Amino acid sequence: MDWLLQIFDPAAIGAFFTQFQTEMQQPAFWVAVGKIIWINVLLSGDNALVIALACRGLAPKQRLWGMIFGAAAAVILRIIFTGIVATLMALPYLKLVGGLALLVIAAKLLVPEDEDEDGVKSASHLWAAVQIVVVADIVMSLDNVIAVAAAANGSIPLLILGLASSIPLIVAGAALIMALLDRLPVLVWAGAALLGWIAGDVIATDPAVHPRLQSLCDGSVGVELDALLALLGVAPLFVGGGSGGEVVCAMLGVVAVLVVGSIWRRRRLQCRAEVAG
Repeated sequence: MDWLLQIFDPAAIGAFFTQFQTEMQQPAFWVAVGKIIWINVLLSGDNALVIALACRGLAPKQRLWGMIFGAAAAVILRIIFTGIVATLMALPYLKLVGGLALLVIAAKLLVPEDEDEDGVKSASHLWAAVQIVVVADIVMSLDNVIAVAAAANGSIPLLILGLASSIPLIVAGAALIMALLDRLPVLVWAGAALLGWIAGDVIATDPAVHPRLQSLCDGSVGVELDALLALLGVAPLFVGGGSGGEVVCAMLGVVAVLVVGSIWRRRRLQCRAEVAG
């Protein structure tokens, strides 16, 4: 919470903009921005649906304000929660837990949801709608918080940019996004794979896991893998503090998400078919 309390400190603001300008000049920054935007595209559709359902009972003139106030309150709470998660990820084993949770979140993306509008009540006045949106967002936004905090990897500029990008996605773009994902299901699979990659990388960089992983890579396993890479004309990645271990964990995350998600999806579809039959 220290970074949250220092937001209005002029020195902290100056350091933030300096860091932002420095990171903007690096290609990796824009790659991470793309990851965060994609995560928000995939994981903000349910939040936007909640806003629409909660505000559907309002008068036409109040619906827009209900959506704006509800989304704004939800994003403020999300900034606080994401800051807490990003801070806690520096502690041992919490990245491991967060990465495992992100694997489940990614696999769940591939599972068709049961559409049930009765789960979200419509409100008859503006502030009741805002309260419904805020409470629902607190319950539903854990996936967004974990995913964005993991993709930002400790970068406050990326964290803020990622959360800011969720505002127009939630308020204005949800219907278009959901229609696009319905027309191009491969984007959902690609997004789930991306989350699996991030989850594997998060697990590999956990303070309790990384030393053991690096010790394994510096051993005979890493030597043999580097020798295999040399035959393919690739520079060594494992021995001597290379990133080969993180890459392998990220690839295992992708495989785990796609395999578990496929099995989960097939069982859900079979249950639906049995019920329909």
